Amino acid sequence: MAGTSKSEGRIGLLNGFAAYGMWGLVPLFWPLLKPAGATEILAHRMVWSLAFVGVALLVVRRWAWAGELLRQPRRLALVVIAAAVITVNWGVYIWAVNSGHVVEASLGYFINPLVTIAMGVLILKERLRPAQWVAVGVGLAAVLVLTIGYGHPPWISLCLAFSFATYGLVKKKVNLGGVESLTAETAVQFLPALAYLIWLSAHGHATFATEGTGHAALLASTGVVTALPLVCFGAAAIRVPLSTLGLLQYLAPVFQFLLGVVYFDEAMPPERWAGFGLVWLALVLLTADAWRFARRPKRHVEVTEASMATPAPADA
Repeated sequence: MAGTSKSEGRIGLLNGFAAYGMWGLVPLFWPLLKPAGATEILAHRMVWSLAFVGVALLVVRRWAWAGELLRQPRRLALVVIAAAVITVNWGVYIWAVNSGHVVEASLGYFINPLVTIAMGVLILKERLRPAQWVAVGVGLAAVLVLTIGYGHPPWISLCLAFSFATYGLVKKKVNLGGVESLTAETAVQFLPALAYLIWLSAHGHATFATEGTGHAALLASTGVVTALPLVCFGAAAIRVPLSTLGLLQYLAPVFQFLLGVVYFDEAMPPERWAGFGLVWLALVLLTADAWRFARRPKRHVEVTEASMATPAPADA
């Protein structure tokens, strides 16, 4: 049994690395879809994601949850909200990457745990430990430094962080598995996205049928790019401890940041390094505190473990 447990753990870790690795490297993918604009890419992502996960669920015959969901109007409404919020997240991220803001987009996912904790305090009235308060304070200082450096607040980062934190909060209430949740959300997105693509084609602005077979295939593959890491994440989530999964979540923004600086050659003046340094300091404090707290004997828990637990980032 011990051997089986270790084997399962290794499989879980490999899937975790695969999931966050794919999310971290996805900035390399979106520019390949040009000359399609961000909105057209977003619409294709919605349409093809539903097609991909729909086929997958047909193969494994996992549709019982859909009937239950349709009989629960409150959960259905939450799915609609989740779909709307993740639409904003996806759209901003694709636009940011294809407009040369990969570093600022990565910052959004670095500060997401801090935003999640802040929302837990403000919305769910959760109580924080002292180290978490310090981490949130350092995070606010980082945003201030970056605002001075950019000459304006880092709107892309803040939009990505707040939209994804809201998405995570809503998903927690819906309580659906990763693939099932993506299916429900893309089902909500499907008709508006398809209508937009038809309108785009009717006005001669669509690139799907005009830029060659390779371009069309890349647009269709947005469904695989969206769903495949989510499948790997799901395999990891059931096999590795939550604390380990929480540490792995930082792989994605680290890869995105490195791509932005090294591959896309985006500018990093001193004040931007200072802001990122403060964000990383906040995350070190947050992660160390969460790790220490997770290793304590079980007792009454006063605060959320959101700093170590993260929903699957259907972002990227």
